[in-house]
Amino acid sequence: MLKVCIIGSGYVGLVSGVCFADFGVDVTCVDKDSAVIETLNSGEVPIYEPGLKELLLKNSAEGRLKFTTDIAAAIKEAQIVFIAVGTPEKSDGSVDLSFVEAVTTTIAENLNGYKVIATKSTVPVGTGRSIEKMIRDKARADAEFDVVSNPEFLREGSAVEDFMRPNRVILGAETQKAIEILKELYSPLYLIETPFVVTDIETAELIKYASNAFLATKISFINEMAELCERSGANVHTVAKAMGLDKRIGSKFLHPGPGFGGSCFPKDTAALVKIAEGFDYDLKIVKAAMDVNSSRIIRSIEKIKEVTGGELKGKTIAVLGLTFKPNTDDVRESPAIKIVNALLNEGAVVKAFDPVGMENAKRDIIGEVTYSSDVYSAIDKSDVLVLCTEWNQFRRLDLEKVKELMVEPNMVDLRNIYKPEKMKAMGFNYISVGR
Repeated sequence: MLKVCIIGSGYVGLVSGVCFADFGVDVTCVDKDSAVIETLNSGEVPIYEPGLKELLLKNSAEGRLKFTTDIAAAIKEAQIVFIAVGTPEKSDGSVDLSFVEAVTTTIAENLNGYKVIATKSTVPVGTGRSIEKMIRDKARADAEFDVVSNPEFLREGSAVEDFMRPNRVILGAETQKAIEILKELYSPLYLIETPFVVTDIETAELIKYASNAFLATKISFINEMAELCERSGANVHTVAKAMGLDKRIGSKFLHPGPGFGGSCFPKDTAALVKIAEGFDYDLKIVKAAMDVNSSRIIRSIEKIKEVTGGELKGKTIAVLGLTFKPNTDDVRESPAIKIVNALLNEGAVVKAFDPVGMENAKRDIIGEVTYSSDVYSAIDKSDVLVLCTEWNQFRRLDLEKVKELMVEPNMVDLRNIYKPEKMKAMGFNYISVGR
């Protein structure tokens, strides 16, 4: 049985480890945070991800999945070592590789036979070569290993499904030996005819950034079209639907709203711009996508002011949804958090509700917010209702009850959940995006 060590038990490392174990592989997930390891060993999952806890419990019970802080022992026992630590953004937009470098040093110190060292962390082009050089410099002279790039493409909220049924698997490797070992690891995916792209390390590293930057650009593009639709009287949903029917374009990520957020798109677009600068190239399209995304928060606040007559100070605003998307508790770079902070800065009184994201939101919201126990408590006695995240439970609100609870029936629907005609017929002062 293949033995795998995954260093970093955060979002990527944990999902990967649990799913590899479900492939029938012996997996040890490592983290330096003992509290995280204790939580995992108790059968609890520190992140909200549908289906993950069930798989963790199943594979732990069957003996294929372990969690530890003993990184040295885990490396020595493994044939494949995955680097899945954080690569946060520096103040200038470049990537902080300090965690990757620290882990690389530890790997070098504990090599005890041939190993495949694979990066799942999102890293700039050239990092794989740097890892290889660091290990050569720090390990014993006779150390045998291959460094490969195996980027992840997991969507929060559907990460288990994305791992088990991916669109493709990227293997950036230099030797046939490393490629064959990784193909053996991913052999269950051959049964469902998953495409494998085998390439060099640099290309594999760039594929991840290029993919995320392109998707971010699609979001910014449709948000610009939404702005044009509002000014011209067109309907952005019909525009997006007709565009998406063109197979060259596709319908995914053509949904207007308050902009993209999360742990990947904002960080990866900024990093890609810095990577290009390092090669003396200016990524104009990616920069434009970032600029458009930043403007969406300002535009969202303008929409809220439209229904209040331009004044926010003293107004009670109910905000539904704090996570950057539904089915996750992740609030990193969430447009909703930025909107709440902007409202507070304008002197508004904010009441908020999110099904799973409120505890995480408290770390990023600057100011006093009333966190409600349910949707209708948040709406009660509010001047404006703002829909920021399209959780399913927000799609079927009792609109008559909403209207009765509010001081004024003002709704700003930043996710276009409801139909303008119906809302206006019910007496709401309703504003959406691009319609």
